[in-house]
Amino acid sequence: MNVENLLRIIGSDFYTGVPDSQLRALCDYLMARYGIDPKHHIIAANEGNCTALAAGYHLATGKVPVVYMQNSGEGNIINPVASLMNDKVYAIPCVFIVGWRGEPGVHDEPQHIYQGEVTLRLLEDMDIAHFVISKETTEDALAAKMAEFKGILETGKQVAFVVKKGALAFDGQVKYENSNAMVREDIIRHIVEHTGNDPIVSTTGKASRELFEIRAARGEGHEKDFLTVGSMGHASSIALGIALQKPDKKIWIIDGDGAALMHLGAMAVIGANAPQNIVHIVINNSAHETVGGMPTVAGKIDIVEIAKGCGYPAAVSVDSFEQLDAALEHAKNSHCLRLIEVKCSIGARADLGRPTTTAKENKTHFMDFLVSWMPTGEEDK
Repeated sequence: MNVENLLRIIGSDFYTGVPDSQLRALCDYLMARYGIDPKHHIIAANEGNCTALAAGYHLATGKVPVVYMQNSGEGNIINPVASLMNDKVYAIPCVFIVGWRGEPGVHDEPQHIYQGEVTLRLLEDMDIAHFVISKETTEDALAAKMAEFKGILETGKQVAFVVKKGALAFDGQVKYENSNAMVREDIIRHIVEHTGNDPIVSTTGKASRELFEIRAARGEGHEKDFLTVGSMGHASSIALGIALQKPDKKIWIIDGDGAALMHLGAMAVIGANAPQNIVHIVINNSAHETVGGMPTVAGKIDIVEIAKGCGYPAAVSVDSFEQLDAALEHAKNSHCLRLIEVKCSIGARADLGRPTTTAKENKTHFMDFLVSWMPTGEEDK
């Protein structure tokens, strides 16, 4: 189905969400039609954020907003849906468009499997009526369902369209780019060259996939890396949990701007605890690049000043490999919490692979490594 027909049938003029590769047609159409427009389209930091934005839109206009997201974001909307929007509280209507990753019977990555199994069940538990859109769904069937949904929305309840893989199409072209020169895979390669035998916690998406392939190309194992394949935005908190229990070990975080923004409060907790053994690297391309390249707000904020405001005693921003290498070397030899923001271009290799080990294997090997780990140079003492 052409995404324009879906939105025409829904009939809203305000959209907010977090981009999803399964909803690429929708995201590209919204960017082509509206760009980032506070009156019509906002890309939020996380799914709870956009649900609250949608509630504000309804309060101001009386109209029904649309929130789009990957099904992994359902967990983030439970609180505002249950305690704000629910018809037993403020009765705020909303249309959710949910990309169905991990649909049962359809091959997907491990982080999506269980989420895919419970996608419809979670909507039912939140009392959100839903309709599944597939490649076979006709405009007539969709229009009939939307007519039914309008009656539900008028009671102050929410509804959801759950979108299967390949169900939506958009014929237009949208190009996402920035003026930064450094490529993320090369940035990660430089990081690995400086971290030596230290453990790395890497964020979800292409960053972890690139780290995995860099290790393989170097003829190394993957035991030093915890690949946060799901739970976007939580890599830094995982790293903090490790660092506080292993104060004699330097822990490096490879984060992304979209992930860091999704749960920005984690930086405040890290800064308040101020572990001397964390180096937090935020690779900033101001884009949700793993799911297509749609923009984040990271190009309009000062991540370094935010880190300092959160209590990081040292934070720098770099935009060249010379600056990056100097910052990495300084971090390697220092003993305080540090943040390095690295300005990055948008894009990745078309043939980028995925980890060939399972998530459970990664966990086991990483935990075994933490037990036996010694800092670079200590092995010879």
